[in-house]
Amino acid sequence: MMTMLSFAKEDVMKEKKAVFAGGCFWCVESTLEKVPGVIKVISGYTGGQKLNPTYEQVSRGDTGHVEAIEITYDPDQVTYDRLLEAFWQEIDPTDSGGQFADRGSQYKTAIFYMDEQQKDLAEKSRDRLGKSGRYDKPIVTPILPAVTFYPAEDYHQNYAKKNPAHYGMYRFGSGREPYLKKIWGADKPQK
Repeated sequence: MMTMLSFAKEDVMKEKKAVFAGGCFWCVESTLEKVPGVIKVISGYTGGQKLNPTYEQVSRGDTGHVEAIEITYDPDQVTYDRLLEAFWQEIDPTDSGGQFADRGSQYKTAIFYMDEQQKDLAEKSRDRLGKSGRYDKPIVTPILPAVTFYPAEDYHQNYAKKNPAHYGMYRFGSGREPYLKKIWGADKPQK
């Protein structure tokens, strides 16, 4: 019994976390959970002052929180750099007012780093993207220290899987899908 517990503890210790805000958490969750090596993705809120915020509170835009996702991943199967790449390919990093049809501070983009290594990798990734020539405006996505992450209500979790028709219409109708296709074209991995 002791060996099994030790083994389970070792496995859990290998898992790492990453937190990204990319506008509507349904869209970012749906894409990032498909990256091989990602164990789970939780939609939620972070970055603000309000304790235990609700969707209604965050939606008003006065809590300081953004819609975000918390990724649990196996670093033996996927690198943080790969997660950053998938994140950049899901957002408009030049928009400081929200993402696509979702406007307001609660829909801004951000990378919340867990340690100095994630901070360094995120900064280098942002700088590479900025020099890539893909955008004609500067990258404005901030790189911030991680703070408390609050999971969103159950009905927001795995939204794309539970409501595929509505999600598909929202993703296209919000302007996200057409924009990403224009910017990334054939370079964007298929979902």
